[in-house]
Amino acid sequence: MLWETIKVAFSSLRANKLRAVLTMLGIIIGVGAVITVVAMGEGAQRAVQEQIEALGSNQLTISSGYRWHRGVGASGGTFIGMDDYEALEAEATLLSAVVPESEADLQVELRNANVSAEITGTVPEFLSVRNLKLAYGRFLEGSDMIARRTVAVIGADLPSRLSTTPEQLIGQTIRIRAIPFEVVGVLESYGESGRYTLDDHVIIPLPTARYRISGSDRLNSITVVSASPDQLHAAMVEVERIIRREHHLRPGDDNDFFIRNRTDLMETFQETTRTFSILLAGIALVSLLVGGIGIMNIMLVSVTERTREIGVRKALGATRRNILFQFLVEALTMCMAGGVLGLVTGTVAASLLSRFANWNTAVAPEAIVLAIGFAAAVGLFFGIYPARRAAALDPIVALRYE
Repeated sequence: MLWETIKVAFSSLRANKLRAVLTMLGIIIGVGAVITVVAMGEGAQRAVQEQIEALGSNQLTISSGYRWHRGVGASGGTFIGMDDYEALEAEATLLSAVVPESEADLQVELRNANVSAEITGTVPEFLSVRNLKLAYGRFLEGSDMIARRTVAVIGADLPSRLSTTPEQLIGQTIRIRAIPFEVVGVLESYGESGRYTLDDHVIIPLPTARYRISGSDRLNSITVVSASPDQLHAAMVEVERIIRREHHLRPGDDNDFFIRNRTDLMETFQETTRTFSILLAGIALVSLLVGGIGIMNIMLVSVTERTREIGVRKALGATRRNILFQFLVEALTMCMAGGVLGLVTGTVAASLLSRFANWNTAVAPEAIVLAIGFAAAVGLFFGIYPARRAAALDPIVALRYE
């Protein structure tokens, strides 16, 4: 009887294919939206985690901040500069690397090509601290710093923007503020971290940037690396002490600079992403509930249409349990079929976003289990009432129904 009941349920769905498909649309859209949204959130979290791990968890970034006066943040006339960098280099004992960065958005010229690029003045340790790799040529060297040479290493996107190839660009002369720079290296693609990427940067020696480009000792940031991850907190305390002294801050004064831990940044970003993912997934789940209500509505209509059929089946010996099971199977079948189609739709949508929109997406197994499980729960919940109503029909009344 069990197999016979399942066959009857499936034959009923086949007899009303269009209605069944339209009923499943709510479930398909809901599951697809849940899978896509969760995949976007998971992909963003994984991308940030990979970037932080690649950069290293024992890094701190120091940048200019604000002085606070009566609850209002205002520039105190101080900034992160060369004095801070030199003090950290000379006095810090818990750091294995100190990498300053000076940035300016300027035009880069090569023959008739003229593009806007970020000019970064830094030191040779920048390559290892940022975990970068060279595609062609070499990186900055110590002799470039001492001699203040006008040499440049460019990001992976700039050759095409300058209408040339990386191989041809090595040894060529580009101009920044009418100053000629020899291209000595081209980096491999860095990718994107939020809105930040090194692929459109031109990296030059820090002394050259100070004296030939910016004419200023001001730095955008200083990245420091602790000798080991276990010493990160102690290194942060040491860095804060040195910078406070350089800025002549008294005990009790607020810092006029920021020290950011990359691990804290990653956790904050992941928590924010997780919150938005849960919010958007919750909105997507609403469509599943709407789909469930649609299934209940169609099942109630089906009970009314098939009242005489139910009466005949009961007269031939079908029990209330048989009728109840038949209608539950129909509801669950529509929900599970919609769930599977929604899973396929969501996975394809996530792949298309990753391929054409360059969004990081990752379909997590937990999201698949959640979406399919919720679809089954919706089918069960919204299918019970119509099934019980069908099972409770009096066979004599049902046989008289026209």
